[in-house]
Amino acid sequence: MIKATLEKVINEDMAEIWQILTPDERRAVAENLQIHNFKKNQLIYAEGEQPEYLWVLLKGKVKKTKEGVGGRVQIIRLIRPVQYFGYRAFFAREPYVSSALAFEQSTLGAIPLSLVKTLIDGNIKLAWFFIHELSHNLGGSDTRIVNLTQKHIRGRLAEALIVLLDNYGYEDDNCTLKIYMAREDLANLSNMTTSNAIRTLSTFVAEKLLLVDGRRIKIINEQQLRKISKFG
Repeated sequence: MIKATLEKVINEDMAEIWQILTPDERRAVAENLQIHNFKKNQLIYAEGEQPEYLWVLLKGKVKKTKEGVGGRVQIIRLIRPVQYFGYRAFFAREPYVSSALAFEQSTLGAIPLSLVKTLIDGNIKLAWFFIHELSHNLGGSDTRIVNLTQKHIRGRLAEALIVLLDNYGYEDDNCTLKIYMAREDLANLSNMTTSNAIRTLSTFVAEKLLLVDGRRIKIINEQQLRKISKFG
C-alpha cells in the first residue's frame, strides 16, 4: 500500500519536478519522500519554527496564515494540489514567518530541505524551477497586498470568493464553491472583521449574486462578482 502510494505521488503528483531530475536524483527523492495525513485544522508547521521540509499538497486544501496586530489572523495564501510550499524560509535562512494548516483532511508529501539543497547544487534546472515559483508567488503577494489595502469591503469579499473559485473550482453543479469556509476564515481571507464579512455576504445574496446555505456558497452571477472584485 505504501509503495503504491509513493509510486502515484512520484509518477503523477510530482511529475513537474520529476521530469527535470536525473535518475540518481529521482532515486534519492523516492528514498526520502514521506507521506503525511493531516486532519481538518491540524497544524503543519508554525510561525517561528525552523523549516525542515519541502511540502507538496497531494490531496485536500491548505491555508497559510500570519498573526497580526492584537492576535488577529490573516490568511495570506491558499494551497491547492499540486503545489509546493514551506521552502522560502529555508532559502532565506530564517524561521517560518507564517503558519500552515489543513483546511480539511489532507495528504501531503514531505522531502527534507537538506536533500533539496543538495539537488539544487547539482541541477540548474531545479534551481530555475524554484526561482520561477518564488517569483510567481512574490508577484501574486504584491498584487494581493494592494488589493487588500485599497479595495472597499465589497471588492475585498468579491475577490476572496473569486480566489476560492480559481483555486478550488465548483462542485458538479457548476455553481457551488468546492470549499466550505467558516465566516471567520472568509473574513481572514478578505482582511475584514467577521461581522463585516457576514453583512457583505448578505448584501451579495440580496443582490442575487450568491446563494448561501450554511458554509455552502453558490455563485449565481460569476461575471458580476468578478466585476466587483476588479473594480471594487
